[in-house]
Amino acid sequence: MKLNNTSILLVVMLALVPGITGCDSNEEATVENPSEPTSTPTEPADPKTRALAAKAALFERLSGRLVQAMSNGGPAAAIEVCSKEAASIASEVGAEQGVRIGRTSFKLRNTSNQPPEWAESLVESRTEEPQFLDLPDGHFGAFLPIRIMPQCLNCHGPVDQIDADVLAKLESLYPDDQATGFAIDDLRGWFWIEVPPADSDGA
Repeated sequence: MKLNNTSILLVVMLALVPGITGCDSNEEATVENPSEPTSTPTEPADPKTRALAAKAALFERLSGRLVQAMSNGGPAAAIEVCSKEAASIASEVGAEQGVRIGRTSFKLRNTSNQPPEWAESLVESRTEEPQFLDLPDGHFGAFLPIRIMPQCLNCHGPVDQIDADVLAKLESLYPDDQATGFAIDDLRGWFWIEVPPADSDGA
C-alpha cells in the first residue's frame, strides 16, 4: 500500500487542527481607579484542560514529524522516526507541559510503551471512551483513545497489504511487533497523561 497525496494532506490537516485557534481581542481596558490592579492573575488551568493540551501538543508535534518523514522517505522512514524520536518527543512535550505523557496499546509495537500501573486495567478492558481519574498519589490521570486513520494502514494494516520494504523495516526495528492487522477506525491504543497536583508543579 503506497502513501498517496490525499493521505499526506489528511495527516497534515489532522496535525494542524490542535494548533488552530481564534485571535483574542487586544482592546485597551478602561481603568476607572488607577490605584486598583488593571488585571487579575491568571489561574492555573484545571488538570483535565492541562491533560488535553498536552495530548494535543504531542499529537501535533509527532504528526508533523511523521508527515515530514513520509514526504521524504515514505512509510518506512516514518517507522524509523517512531523508533528513534517518538520517546524523546513525548519527554520534551511532557517537560514543556509539566506532565508525564506517553502512548500505549493492547497490541504493542514498541515494548517500552507499557502502560503506567494505574492504566493497566483500562488497557485490559480496551476502553473506547476518554477516561479521567483522580489517582491515589494525588495526580490526575487521563486516558485518551487513538483510532486508526487511513494513512495508519501503511504501517498498521493487514500484513498482506503492507509494502515489503515497510515489513522489512518493522522486522528490523521491532522483532516482537504486534501492531498490525488493524482496519480504519479500529481502536489502536491510547495517550496516557499524568498531571501533578497544583502545589507540586515544578517539583
